[in-house]
Amino acid sequence: MRVWLPYADAVELMGGVPEGIEVDVYDGSGDPPASIDEVELYVLPYLAGLAPARLMSAMPSLRVAQTLTAGVDDVRPLVPAGVTLCNARGVHDASTAELAVALVLASLRGIPDFVRATGGWDGQRRDALADRTVLIVGYGSVGAAVERRLSGFECQVRRVARTRRGGFDGIDGIDGIDGMDADDAVHGIGALDDLLPTADVVILTVPMTAQTRGLVDAAFLSRMPDGALLVNVSRGPVVRTDALLEEVASGRLCAALDVTDPEPLPPDHPLWSFPNVLISPHVGGNTTAFLPRAMRLVAEQLRRHAEGEPLLNVIRDAY
Repeated sequence: MRVWLPYADAVELMGGVPEGIEVDVYDGSGDPPASIDEVELYVLPYLAGLAPARLMSAMPSLRVAQTLTAGVDDVRPLVPAGVTLCNARGVHDASTAELAVALVLASLRGIPDFVRATGGWDGQRRDALADRTVLIVGYGSVGAAVERRLSGFECQVRRVARTRRGGFDGIDGIDGIDGMDADDAVHGIGALDDLLPTADVVILTVPMTAQTRGLVDAAFLSRMPDGALLVNVSRGPVVRTDALLEEVASGRLCAALDVTDPEPLPPDHPLWSFPNVLISPHVGGNTTAFLPRAMRLVAEQLRRHAEGEPLLNVIRDAY
């Protein structure tokens, strides 16, 4: 079986590959390997754009496409019929959750103002995360990872997913955590109108789908209380930028954004100009935690595929 991996040291990082697997390396740059007609499992290069994904249409033997991203909205239309698409669910949870909490703390405690002060000594009182209500919108594996990291901050956490769930065991591998808000466990999306007015901080961790595109519109933002903070670590188009601009320009809301629409955000975009907006350049998952977790997932997928076992993280099965 021929597989393409994106890193020259991938086999070493995985501790080897199952017997019978031949490996070629393709990082998304330059000409692809000559074995393009033979590749059966393709691990798409990370942060290499869509050009490597477009090669799948020229792979007659391809059976499995494995992304190293959790979101697959841009790749999915390029996956040929008969090919199973798997994502990297779980690989980016820790890093993305870390950044979400970092953005919350930096925004509430005024860290950007301190950086801009350049010698000033402003000791005004700032907002704490303690005693605040945090609403996580999109309670999948990333949302649950965010809550685990919030559990020591003495804040109340509420959760929203596509459908209401009665307990934490509704998410694979996530157990209940001491100190979590237990009322109604995970709310359905229909509860947003009632929950938004109670939230001091709203963290977006939803996947990019037709249903979540533009979810955060003028009506959504209008239900957030004055002074609330919106944190987006999901995808830029989940938020309607024009609606967000109105709210932050007035000073009524604050925002911390790891993703934007458009992206990259042009240097002259008005979002850069507001002191109540903190922007990071879509770096939620790109940390030192990424590669070890990614290679553990790929190693397990190779083993499962070689032994005929069900694959992990199947987004679209072959048809």
